[in-house]
Amino acid sequence: MAASGMIMQNIFIAKQYPKNSLFVNQYRMGCSSPYLSSMLPFQGGKFAWDGTTSMQLVNVSKYQRTSVNRGLVLCNAAPSAAVLALEKADFLKLQNGSDIRGVAVAGVEGEPVNLTEPVTEAIAAAFATWLKDKRKDDTSKHLSISIGHDSRISAQTLQDAVSRGISSVGVDVIQYGLASTPAMFNSTLTEDDAFLCPVDGSIMITASHLPYNRNGFKFFTSAGGLGKADIKDILERAADIFKNSSVEAYTRNKASASVKRVDYMTLYTSDLVKAVRRAAGNIEKPLEGFHIVVDAGNGAGGFFAAKVLEPLGAITSGSQFLEPDGLFPNHIPNPEDKVAMKAISQAVLDNKADLGIIFDTDVDRSAAVDSTGREFNRNRLIALMSAIVLEEHPGSTIVTDSVTSDGLTTFIEKKLGGKHHRFKRGYKNVIDEAIRLNSIGEESHLAIETSGHGALKENYWLDDGAYLMVKVLNKLASARASGAGSGSRVLTDLIEGLEEAAVAVELRLKINQSHPDLKGGSFRDYGEAVLKHLENFIDLDPKLQEAPVNYEGVRVSGFGGWFLLRLSLHDPVLPLNIEAPTHDDAVKLGLTVLAVVKEFAALDTSALDKFVQLS
Repeated sequence: MAASGMIMQNIFIAKQYPKNSLFVNQYRMGCSSPYLSSMLPFQGGKFAWDGTTSMQLVNVSKYQRTSVNRGLVLCNAAPSAAVLALEKADFLKLQNGSDIRGVAVAGVEGEPVNLTEPVTEAIAAAFATWLKDKRKDDTSKHLSISIGHDSRISAQTLQDAVSRGISSVGVDVIQYGLASTPAMFNSTLTEDDAFLCPVDGSIMITASHLPYNRNGFKFFTSAGGLGKADIKDILERAADIFKNSSVEAYTRNKASASVKRVDYMTLYTSDLVKAVRRAAGNIEKPLEGFHIVVDAGNGAGGFFAAKVLEPLGAITSGSQFLEPDGLFPNHIPNPEDKVAMKAISQAVLDNKADLGIIFDTDVDRSAAVDSTGREFNRNRLIALMSAIVLEEHPGSTIVTDSVTSDGLTTFIEKKLGGKHHRFKRGYKNVIDEAIRLNSIGEESHLAIETSGHGALKENYWLDDGAYLMVKVLNKLASARASGAGSGSRVLTDLIEGLEEAAVAVELRLKINQSHPDLKGGSFRDYGEAVLKHLENFIDLDPKLQEAPVNYEGVRVSGFGGWFLLRLSLHDPVLPLNIEAPTHDDAVKLGLTVLAVVKEFAALDTSALDKFVQLS
């Protein structure tokens, strides 16, 4: 593979563009990606600048040369007007489990911007100092952090602010531009000097499938994604940096740090291609003749068609929404969304394709559709991946989240001969539990949520939507190479025997935090009280049976189905999942819950009321 083009020249740190309707229209009409470079005047190899950013730039006339050209900009932190007039910011409210999420674009009523450039700079500086503290025993290497982003309209602005924050503490920055979350983690493991890898840490700028005005950050080291405690630590550090921000604070570290631009996605996608070729016995084009359509939902996953499938010989005509557009004009990039799944199913049928593949915004989740339009998502996707993994690792444990079906348990344990370990919601919880099980001698190779987050032990326990689909492609390619079958029927046959409920609903019961019934307590304490009361009630009803092993909420079987009432990981909400063979049975389960929770005045049961009345 030619190395030219791996690293792009003449990068810049862009100024903040007005976040209003004019900017949005410019973006939609003039750009198919969020790089926005045409808005910055560039003259004869020099930067035409108006002095509005907090980064001083020095253009390097002769670029460093090894096997590639490297765009290099030296930067020294300098204060911006925004830094000198900092407003109060509540950093801890930006935590969303093991991620950071906030509002980055103004214009949505009731959603003030809290992920500003100064806040972002402080968070980036905090991550860099956190990383320095972790690596303080190894002073031989100058630290570097890679930055990537999805297609959101605030991506460029936040990338520049992150670059300033990292550089301000003397850590090198390597920008990847449009990238996937899994690729960012991969960059901490890749050993390739031409791509300036491995990096010491990585930041992905994304808010997954949330609306266009939101954005956020995911952080990685070679040990994996950071956990909740690490995120809290970083936000507390960021609050201190923000509070003490001044000219002196931002110029205290005079170390020169470089900002470079690397096309890392070229390397990442080539590794995916190699994985499929290996599975098919090193055939150059193992998918030749397969017609596979991709729906990227205008997120970051459009690369999969041209950079992965086509080199493997697949036909990708009919693929849709591959162009990055941070306003997501066609559908929400979310494999759990019914509209999104209908879109990819229809594309498969319209194009008479063999398979459809859909990704979320930052490609850490995925789902598929067979040639008949049948969806492989949620329980079906877990069943499919379990069948593939248990062929390779018989008898091992499949770890899932808490809302998986009873039918899936039967399928994994009775049909496939594996063990189903149903744990908590939250992809990090599921992954960490699989790692824990392996540490105590219980073999597990797959951790997967109904949301489409799936992580494999062979892939460093990284939840990678693209790699998950590579495992599916491997099955197609290897089956044809061995003469065992061709087309997506191979996949459909793998989940034959999976029992699926006729009715499956999720209802959200919101807790009113201002209601006097809370008596000044937290919504979490109130929610736990609801669950305890439900648990006591179930013990008195012989028609109902509480799950003997359960790690989250109250899970109960009865009337041929089951329900799970649990407390949301982050929000004042009690989600209620019900699955049953008929509507009448589902209503009976719903009425059972309603009879208990109606005693709690601060709980909004309107969604449950409507379900039992309409049904």
